[in-house]
Amino acid sequence: KNLGKGCGILDARKNTHDSGRRSKSKAFIDQGKLIPDDVMTRLALHELKNLTQYSWLLDGFPRTLPQAEALDRAYQIDTVINLNVPFEVIKQRLTARWIHPTSGRVYNIEFNPPKTVGIDDLTGEPLIQREDDKPETVIKRLKAYEDQTKPVLEYYQKKGVLETFSGTETNKIWPYVYAFLQTKVPQRSQKASVTP
Repeated sequence: KNLGKGCGILDARKNTHDSGRRSKSKAFIDQGKLIPDDVMTRLALHELKNLTQYSWLLDGFPRTLPQAEALDRAYQIDTVINLNVPFEVIKQRLTARWIHPTSGRVYNIEFNPPKTVGIDDLTGEPLIQREDDKPETVIKRLKAYEDQTKPVLEYYQKKGVLETFSGTETNKIWPYVYAFLQTKVPQRSQKASVTP
């Protein structure tokens, strides 16, 4: 199972339970700030408790040392993947990203532009740029990420579970990540073949 930070937090905002904390989370995201550790940890661990029978992949969590320590208290982490992409490349991609809010279709002005600037190809409706993709917000997010994530990488490096892949293009990095994951994650067909 893939549990991305957006999956658990943003989808969970649709749920009326605990909507105050979730709307507070959105406010932090929109300002380019990281969600406070206690809120983020509670949301992530809540999502994970229903996935105990699966292998899972977390995307964007943990981002701080307290989050990593809380995750380690709840689960044994055997692999952490760090995708090392220069911040300038990330900034360029995020600030060029525009979405169709109704469908979630994503365009990138640089490498996947809509046929007409600012207009969704399928519906003709306007595209929007998310608050957290605006240049000033992206810069804040990247700085916060750098400051808070470095100790997490050092923590998992010391535990011997960190694997780093560096590059700027998905199609060049992904084959290496995929090959590595194949050595770590049991395949469904292999599981099925050994199940009595």
